[in-house]
Parts: sequence; C-alpha cells; structure tokens
Amino acid sequence: METSKYNHTLCKVKENKQLTKDIYKLVIEGSFKGNPGEFYMLKCWEEEPVLYRPISIHHIDENKIEFVYAAIGKGTKLISKLDVGDEVRLIGPLGNGFPIEEIKGKVAIVTGGIGIAPMEYVIKKLKDCTVDLFLGFREEVYCIEELKPLVNSINLATEYGEIGHRGYVTEIFDPKGYDVVLCCGPEVMMDKVLKMCKETNTKIFISEEKKMACGIGACLVCTCKTINGNKKTCKDGPVFRGEELEAKGEVRC
Repeated sequence: METSKYNHTLCKVKENKQLTKDIYKLVIEGSFKGNPGEFYMLKCWEEEPVLYRPISIHHIDENKIEFVYAAIGKGTKLISKLDVGDEVRLIGPLGNGFPIEEIKGKVAIVTGGIGIAPMEYVIKKLKDCTVDLFLGFREEVYCIEELKPLVNSINLATEYGEIGHRGYVTEIFDPKGYDVVLCCGPEVMMDKVLKMCKETNTKIFISEEKKMACGIGACLVCTCKTINGNKKTCKDGPVFRGEELEAKGEVRC
C-alpha cells in the first residue's frame, strides 16, 4: 500500500464479489481508519471518468476495508470489473458519520436498496442497544446473512419480489417505541421516515445519498438545504440529525 502526501492511497484488491445483479462487495487490503457512516472516494482508472466515486464504509478490520456498492454508472461499473491483485486509489475517510456514543436503547435501522451498505459497520460499533432492522429492496435481498446474529429482528419488504412484505419498507415500519432511528436509502423513502419520526417525536439520524464530485467540500455539487442554511453533504454530512431537516414540501435536501 502506497500513500502520498495528498492522502491518496494506492491499494490492492483482495476480493470483488458480485452479490446480486448489480450489487458487489469490494474488499481491499491494508490498514484503514474510519467511523461508521463515513465514506471513501475510489478510482481505478487513469482518464475518463475524471472524478472519483464516493462509497460508504461497509466494514473495517485489522487488514482490510470492505465496500458494498451498486454498479449503475460508468465509474462503479469500472470498479465492478476489478480483479484480485488489481490496484485502486482511495481518498479517505471522509465526511461525518453516525454519532455512535449518542445512540442508545431500542434502535430501528431503516434502509432502502444500497442504503444497507454502511449499516453492518454501524451495528458492530453500537453499544447498549437492541437493534431492529427494516430493510427495503426492489427484488433480490443481500447483506442480511451477516447481520442476522447482530440484531434482534430483520423485517423485509420487496417491491417486486416474493420475500417478506410485498411493497415498501415504510409500510412495515412504525417509529413508536424506538429511542433512535437510523435511516439511509432513496430520498423519497428517507423523507417518509423523517416525517414519521417527527410526528412521533422520535430521534432520527439520516445518512444522505448525494452525487459528489470532490468529496472534501470544495465544489458544492452535493449542497444540501437544512433549517440552518446550505450544508455540504460530503463534509458536513453525509449523516444529519433529523432536527436539521424538514419533511418534503418544506425545507429539504
């Protein structure tokens, strides 16, 4: 692993495994830092596309870092073609993650699609918590087997599949009775969960999914509107407190 003064780290791929049709798990060798909810910028090409791609931390241990990502654009599709031993350049950790020390008691984690990616690392760092998962997928489910021994319950919803509730995850989630809610996924889903939590006065942390260019707060591509004015998702977030955000139709990202 080679590190430059600009914190660009050149590492080797240990594994790049396809989980479902467009979802992959990338494992990179090396010693890494990062808090739950933070992310790295990744790049494995020399020219086009110019920009790195932001991917949240799925897990870190002594000798590797893991990323779960959706191969849906040019950059992530190039990442999906990496083989064992190939090199990838990383910048990070970046952003502000979940305030683990503030999350106690009965916790609900609500995700949609690739929003599940950062939650394994989050759960493993939580202390004094009972965790229920509410996971929404379009069709195929992924990443749940490793989560089963870590949580109290897993509640599934699939839009078009035959696993769990047929419909949306917001149809099976109720914030009543929870001390804290953690949420990540499509904006429409997160907005609904945010509104539900505000109605029940339930504490919530939202991990925003935004397109990013620089990842360090310089370009303003990922600007997010909050009740305190514009914030940079990559630098001020991606995790925001629910009280900073308003439900759709008012002030919203």
